[in-house]
Amino acid sequence: MGGLTMDQAFVQAPEHRPKASVAEADGIPVIDISPLFSAAAGDGGRAGVDALAAEGGRGSRDWGFFVVVRHGVPADTVARAAEAQRAFFALPPELRAAVARSEAAPMGYYASEHTKNVRDWKEVFDLVPRQPPPPTAVADGELVFDNKWPDDLPGFREALEEYGEAVEELAFKLLELIARSLGLQPDRLHGFFKDQTTFIRLNHYPPCPSPDLALGVGRHKDAGALTVLYQDHVGGLDVRRRSDGEWVRVTPVPDSFIINVGDIIQVWSNDRYESAEHRVAVNVEKERFSIPFFFNPASYTMVEPLEELVGEESPARYNPYSWGDFFRTRKNSNFKKLDVDNVQIAHFRKT
Repeated sequence: MGGLTMDQAFVQAPEHRPKASVAEADGIPVIDISPLFSAAAGDGGRAGVDALAAEGGRGSRDWGFFVVVRHGVPADTVARAAEAQRAFFALPPELRAAVARSEAAPMGYYASEHTKNVRDWKEVFDLVPRQPPPPTAVADGELVFDNKWPDDLPGFREALEEYGEAVEELAFKLLELIARSLGLQPDRLHGFFKDQTTFIRLNHYPPCPSPDLALGVGRHKDAGALTVLYQDHVGGLDVRRRSDGEWVRVTPVPDSFIINVGDIIQVWSNDRYESAEHRVAVNVEKERFSIPFFFNPASYTMVEPLEELVGEESPARYNPYSWGDFFRTRKNSNFKKLDVDNVQIAHFRKT
């Protein structure tokens, strides 16, 4: 990330700079989802799951976020992934650069991502937990989802593949919870993820000399369906509170995942749920690590409000859009600074 001088590329506009102190987020639901793994077919089990769905629905509606504990992902699986992540970012720069991403092949390492056209104070490594099927013909601008694995890191690949498998299982359970909370069949959304474009990101936020000027990730909303986030104990995730528009800090909860609803669920739910705007603050003393699992549908998915949630009383608020095109545009514009704002779901909102 360079020396201790502050490169202007990282400096946020005055209105987007973090304040010296941010209030703790109060009221984000923390949900014990263990009943999802043991729910019997009997009424007792169903009632418990319905109660969880209502909680998840409340978090999705009021915050765009909720936190899950007793989530079924083994603690040692998470620990191994976190250890692999630290080992990767401890490699010498030339070994990290050996697995650098390119514009056409967006998996791998890079340290110059832009959010809202300002450079983020972070470095990342992206990988796909499962390879999407190759397109029958590679069109111009088509992204190639091939993982780049570092040579000199024994166990790195295995740790992350194991993590990806366990978190994918959780993501499908959460999808079921979201579907139930919207009054849909539990597996209503599963079909969209047959050839998923899910990816995992390893984030490293080094200590920052001017945390009052820069952000680890600038303000943004996640474009996909659900994000399942592991964060370490350092903290720094801020979410914009719906009730008053203030930024508040999401306190790390041990052995938890933070779940946030992405733009796709906002569109599918026809705005019943709203994708949360969030950002990451950095600090002078401590490096911070996090692992978001971006749960995304197949690239051929046309995203539009679900027919069950549209009617005379609630007409569709969005025009259909191609997830593949949207995702490709997002990935490419994160790779370089643009003169225009990134593609947003607001561009597909019906007037």
